[in-house]
Amino acid sequence: MDLQELVAPDHTALCIVECQNGVVGPESSMPAVADAVAAAGLLPRLGGLAVAARSAGVRVVHSTFHSRADLWGGNRNSRLFAAGRKADVQQLVGTPAVQPAPELGLDPDVDVVLPRSHGLSADSGSGLSAMLRNEGTTTVVVVGVTLNLAIPNTVFDLVNAGFQVVVPTDGSVATAEGYGDQVLAHTLAYVSTLTDVATLTEAWLRA
Repeated sequence: MDLQELVAPDHTALCIVECQNGVVGPESSMPAVADAVAAAGLLPRLGGLAVAARSAGVRVVHSTFHSRADLWGGNRNSRLFAAGRKADVQQLVGTPAVQPAPELGLDPDVDVVLPRSHGLSADSGSGLSAMLRNEGTTTVVVVGVTLNLAIPNTVFDLVNAGFQVVVPTDGSVATAEGYGDQVLAHTLAYVSTLTDVATLTEAWLRA
């Protein structure tokens, strides 16, 4: 499928997964994720992609995670969730930890911040797929953190919901060297269209 047509602004949204202060910032509950993001220079690259999206009329959705102060309703059924409950930094509703990273240039007048409180996918209980469908969106560009868990889960959920999904290979990171490349090549390439941020940016600038 032609990429220019696939990501045309009238039917495309950009979903930025969990690029919030408490995950990717200096005070992170997941230091390994924050380190991988910093080493890859991910946030400035995604900030530039978000600028291109807005200029083309592509909706930017910040898919974040937040919890109640008492952690009620959150998952307890994995090592990851257990570690999160014990972390020094908590992703609590209304705190700076759950705000999109400043490098993303959040525009409150046009961007959408769509949090969830459980699960591993940006579509887990957030209403993301239903809202996108209501807006006539058929293609979703998925970026953010991480290729270990949330990005594949989000891609699978969106594909299962009938969307075309585009994944820029330099729009996400994993916490183990080389693992992200394996996930992209041997999993996500089978269910999504792979491209890169520069090519996607050019497509939106030409739209």
